[in-house]
Amino acid sequence: MTAAEPASATGASTVRLTVAQAVVRFLGEQWSERDGERQKLFAGCFGIFGHGNVAGIGQALLQGELADDSADHDRHLPYVLARNEQAMVHTAVGYAKHKDRLQTWACTASVGPGSTNMLTGAALATINRIPVLLLPSGTFATRVAAPVLQELEQPYAADVTVNDAFRPLSAFFDRVNRPEQLPSALLAAMRVLTDPAATGAVTIALPQDVQAEAFDWPVELFAERTWRIARPVPEAVDIDDAAALIRSASRPFVVAGGGVHYSGAESALSDFCDATGIPVGETQAGKGSLVHGHPQLMGAVGSTGTTAANALAAEADVVIGIGTRWSDFTTASRTAFRDKGVRFVNINVARFDAGKQAGLPVVADARAALSALTAALDGYSVDTSYRERQVTLWQAWDEKVVAAYEPSAEVTDTLAPGLLTQAEVLGVVNERTDPRDVVLCAAGSMPGDLHKLWRVRDRKGYHVEYGYSCMGYEVPASIGIRLADPSRDVFAMVGDGGYLMMPTELVTAVQERVKVVVVLVQNHGFHSIGSLSESLGSQRFGTRYRYRDQASGRLDGAPLPVDLAANARSLGAHVIEVHSRAELEQAVKEAKAAPADGGPVVIHVETDPTVFAPDSDSWWDVPVSAESELASTQRAYAEYVEHKKNQRPLVGPQDQ
Repeated sequence: MTAAEPASATGASTVRLTVAQAVVRFLGEQWSERDGERQKLFAGCFGIFGHGNVAGIGQALLQGELADDSADHDRHLPYVLARNEQAMVHTAVGYAKHKDRLQTWACTASVGPGSTNMLTGAALATINRIPVLLLPSGTFATRVAAPVLQELEQPYAADVTVNDAFRPLSAFFDRVNRPEQLPSALLAAMRVLTDPAATGAVTIALPQDVQAEAFDWPVELFAERTWRIARPVPEAVDIDDAAALIRSASRPFVVAGGGVHYSGAESALSDFCDATGIPVGETQAGKGSLVHGHPQLMGAVGSTGTTAANALAAEADVVIGIGTRWSDFTTASRTAFRDKGVRFVNINVARFDAGKQAGLPVVADARAALSALTAALDGYSVDTSYRERQVTLWQAWDEKVVAAYEPSAEVTDTLAPGLLTQAEVLGVVNERTDPRDVVLCAAGSMPGDLHKLWRVRDRKGYHVEYGYSCMGYEVPASIGIRLADPSRDVFAMVGDGGYLMMPTELVTAVQERVKVVVVLVQNHGFHSIGSLSESLGSQRFGTRYRYRDQASGRLDGAPLPVDLAANARSLGAHVIEVHSRAELEQAVKEAKAAPADGGPVVIHVETDPTVFAPDSDSWWDVPVSAESELASTQRAYAEYVEHKKNQRPLVGPQDQ
């Protein structure tokens, strides 16, 4: 971290500001740098005002906006009005992820419900290791008027507030009860936000009276600071050990995670695969690590993987994880890697993740480690027969993708008029968009279908939040991506269930004239959980949007007459309703041609939720009721017991 000269032209040693004004000024002076490229750490501040922050952070943002001039523009912290506190955190996360975690936003909310609405966003950011700064407001630090409106009173602890709920959800948490505490809190926050191994949601709770309190601050606090994002290099001995292990393998396999993208290691991975012939399976966060058409790309791995990647994973004797945290979807709940002698190499900037799965840890930046490992493996290559097997497996899978993208008459003839299959919708969007366009999703059946079927043609072309798989992420995050890179069109794929969770940020997109394209897939319920419920013997209970039947008392009546196209139109979006493949193709073309500052476009299309994408030949561990009067549940439990037999206590060498 480097600091420029103090930002004082008068020679004064202190400057009098409120705590909130000091926060805003400080954030405007923070920069990040990696590989010599420098950028503002904070692009701006999202906020919704109420008592607690309207006279604190709100007043400070207003004062900064009114005082801004062209000479001081770099220090300005732009403000954007959001409609939902959880959503504004999602927008910040979408922005930061697209920026490879080198830039982010701050988020301010009011006392009580306003601040606690950010909790889900905090969990999502921390689970995905994405930096975002949260500034929840608190009740009076002095307690002079306690209890105040929206204050949590606990008889056992007078110092507990609702903001304590952020503690387990944050990568760093602090509460500023006195102005003197602010400098250390801010500096610690910046340290965590710019640490690739420890980043996530950073929370600084600000009581409402403290926000408005004045203090004489040292001018050095507001000096311009540059936080350098490190590229930790691997230990030579770790690279030697990893290379020796890989050289001993006959069926090595790479699992590429999000760390490949955050490190900018895509080219290094391609060089590694070109030199060695080792095939690659991708996690949700790692999809796009190799672009479509690379000979070693086997596509998605795990529960939502391709048959090609999962076949090679099952046979692998050495698995090289790069920037992955080994979630249950990646490991197919620890059933994906079935060779009894399988060994693991874990390349990760975070020691916590590098130490998982009984693997050989290589704690380092992904790009630096891959470059070193490629050099150490000079002359090594897998057998020709193994390369040929990759080609055969991939061709077989790719044929299934083609069939899913363009379903046969045998499939389409079974559909009701005006309905498409979900895979067909994905195919049309994939084929009618530009390589640099971004596809976005988060929850439901869509992420699994995208993981398996989407053909990524650019390193930034795929953005699926699957660490938390949070319904409602899609619309706000699409705004964040578009703000991060206005040169790309963003297509947010969302089902009706996810859309209904959080459509309100369409208003923010209208307000800011942000062009995002929302492909709203209407299937009258929860497609993903409905399918899961059926497979677990629960008969899609509670997963369909239906009237309650007057005779049975169950939610199995006629579909609800909900018009989501009209809803989107009422929020200010331009809406295109389609009822055929040809109309969908034309709608994508129209959305692409829409003006860059024209606001959101919503394409509404209905699909049949009973037609599924090709199966991944994999499994996901969701426990089934061990005792039941239902025959459907009994059958599902018998299948569950069989799958459990393949599950490993650890993904690593097993007893013979």
